[in-house]
This record gives sequence, structure tokens and C-alpha cells, in this order.
Amino acid sequence: DADKKEILVNDGEGQYQLRYDKLILSPGAKPVDLEIEGKESHESFHTLRNIPDLDQIMEDINKQNPKNALVIGGGFIGLEVAENLKNRGLEVSLIQRSDRVLPPFDPEMAVFANEALKENGINLILNDSINKIEEKRVLLNSGDELDADMIVSAVGVTPDTDFIEGSGIELGMKKGIKVDGNFKTSKDDIYAIGDAIIVKHTITNNDSLIALASPANRQGRQLADILSGIDHKNLTGSLGTSIVRIFDTAFASTGLNESQLEGYNYQAMHLVGKSNAGYFPGSDDIFLKVIFDKDSHEILGAQAIGKKGADKRIDVLATAIKAKMKIEDLQELELSYSPPYGTAKDLVNMVGYFAHNIILGLTNPIQIKELENLQNNGAIVIDVRTKNEYDQGHIKGAINISLDELREKIDDLDKTKEYIVHCRSSVRSYNAERILKENGFKVGNLDGSWLYYSANYPDNIEG
Repeated sequence: DADKKEILVNDGEGQYQLRYDKLILSPGAKPVDLEIEGKESHESFHTLRNIPDLDQIMEDINKQNPKNALVIGGGFIGLEVAENLKNRGLEVSLIQRSDRVLPPFDPEMAVFANEALKENGINLILNDSINKIEEKRVLLNSGDELDADMIVSAVGVTPDTDFIEGSGIELGMKKGIKVDGNFKTSKDDIYAIGDAIIVKHTITNNDSLIALASPANRQGRQLADILSGIDHKNLTGSLGTSIVRIFDTAFASTGLNESQLEGYNYQAMHLVGKSNAGYFPGSDDIFLKVIFDKDSHEILGAQAIGKKGADKRIDVLATAIKAKMKIEDLQELELSYSPPYGTAKDLVNMVGYFAHNIILGLTNPIQIKELENLQNNGAIVIDVRTKNEYDQGHIKGAINISLDELREKIDDLDKTKEYIVHCRSSVRSYNAERILKENGFKVGNLDGSWLYYSANYPDNIEG
């Protein structure tokens, strides 16, 4: 009751009134509860949100000794559940309504998560959903069926604000609590923080629901300061920086993905770098996508994948976004280097170099999703890897001229044609692009090159 400045408390045994001077609401989020015909007939159907839910899952595993499990939802919680059930020795299926897991990731990056699940024995079911459950038999909308001794639903969360309705506190999208820049609600002396509030996105300034622990903890500290008389004038909202591990690989992201960039004049870049010096034991590839605004050069978002070092690169990029750095400013960052920990030209620095080349017009990146249409319109793909690499697998229709042979064979090429060059990771092909451009050819460099293209278009690979 905001007018009387009272709350009605239910302590399990009865109810009583409690007065307040200032009220802080932090009810968090609740799991989305799926309405599935027959789920009550299943003896081990769980919706996972908190530790008590997990305790119940563990109790069922220990008592019932299930052999197989179905996880519903390809977000962070669903992926973690699938991994841990697999590690407990269960046969695990994961079903996702869309064509990929990891909604914060763009499709060409999420494909690596799909592959990580399959490689570790997860039966991944995409573009499908549950029609009904008949005891331990699960019938899908596609017509397929599977057995599941245990089912765990983890399809997302929504603000837990039902008790606020009718109080006069203004709610917004998905019943999230509307707050101002000081976390004040529409009612005097009532504030709100955490997963239940609508925040401003750092980049777009649009209303967003970001149910993550780091922003919630930060909001708690900031509100404590505000209520103590300490002014916060520079609150910058939330980016949604997040990370999840799928078996031995980390998937991290910050900012916006391409599906959120309608109206932006943006450029996407795909890079492959090393977690640390390639000659030092334990070096692994990092796949990194960065998006920037072509007009303002503002960094709009990033996604990173790797067994080592993906977290470090995303954290640096998230910091750069908060600091309002331009994409080319990343060249100037001085990051720690020693062979066990990084490279002399860190992948984040390489983002700055690559973007600067684009801005200067030195390179023309061609997105992998654009290639088929360009080939159909007469563009010729040149694979500048070695013949041995080419013979092991190549893009349909591509011709092979290695970088080392390019200058001596350049007269064999037709300047009336458009060429698209690629290598393993766009480094050799950038050199090829420069050679061809300096000799008067129209040429583009396949962004991400072989490593991204082959992962996303396996049906267009031959050899």
C-alpha cells in the first residue's frame, strides 16, 4: 500500500502489516512456466530457476537413477544443465524452438555452440517443440518422439512482479518495474533494483530487461549510495555482458547482435586469433565477431568463442564500449603480453587494425552469407591457401592460387571479373587482396574465411 507506506507480510503462519520510510523492491525474476499437455503425468518434470529446484533434481537423480533426460531451452541455464546431466552419465537431448542455441549470438557464431553440443554427445533438436507428454514418452510437434526419464525446463525468466499489480507502481514490458535514473519507481519512497526492473541499454538507451547477476549487484551498490546522499550522475545502463561454458569451450558476448541493429549503418568483422603465443604449449583459437557503426565508429557489440581467453577479450571490449572508445582506438590499447598469456599483437588490437583498414578503404570484407549470391552473379572465388589445404576441402567453384604463386599467375586473371579471396582466417587473403587491388582488380576478402564459412555452409564444401 504505497499511500499508507505499508506492506502486507505473509510469514507462513499469518499476515501482518509492516510500515516503511523507504521501500526497496528486489523480487528478481521467476522462470517461464511452460504449458505442456500431460506434463503432470511425468514423475520427474522440473522447472529450474534456483537452488531448491536444483536440490530436487539431484534428489530425483539419486533416487530414480534416470538413464536419459530432455532439457527444454537452449539458453545459458539449459546448456549448463545439459552438460552436467551428460557428465552424470545420462543420455541427454536438448530441444530448442528456434534454429540455434544461445540467443545472444548471431547465427554464424551460434553454429559453433551447436557443434560443441553434438561433439560431446548431446542430441540437439532444433526448430521443434513439445506437443504433449505421455508419462515418459515425449511427442514433438514435428511428429518425432523420444523417451525421457527426466525433463528439465529452462526456457527463460520473467520479472516476478505479480504482487505489485494494483499497487500503483508503474510496470512496463513483460511486467517489469519502471524506474528512473536513480532507481525510483512511479511511487514516492519506493525504489527497485535487480532482475525485475527495466533498465536502459548502454548503447541504444532503449528499455531492456537484463536478468544478470553483475548488473543487479551493481544496482544494489548504486542505490545504497543514492539513499545515503551520494549522487551518481554517470549511470550508463547495462550492456548485457555474459558468458557460458559448453563443456570445454567458453561463449561470451557483450552489447548488441545483428538482430538488434535495425536502422544502424554497421559493419561486422569476424576474426580468428590465438589465446596466447602460437609457439607456446596450450595455444588455442579464439573466434571473435565485432560490430561497429560505420558512421560514428562506435563499438556496438562483440561475441567470442574459445577454450581459453574468450572472457578476457570480451571483458576488454565491454570496457571499451562503456568508455565510448572508437573501434580504431583499440589499436592503442596496451595489453599484457607474455607467451603463456597472450600475443604481441593481441586479438583486441587486431580488431582495431582490421577496422581501421576497413575505414581507410584498404579492405572490402564480404560476409559469408553474401557469397552464394555473388558467385551466382559471376564473382570468382580464389582460395589462396596451399594446394594441400585446398585439396583437403574447399568452397564449391573456388579456384586455387596460393598466396606465394599469386604474383606470377596474376596475368592469368581477368580484370573485367570480380574476385573474392579467402584463406584459413583472412590474413593471407588480406595480402592477396592488396596485391590484386594494386594491380587494378576488383576484389573483396571473405570475412572470417574458411574457418567460418566451412562451419556454416558444410553442404557447399567439396574435396
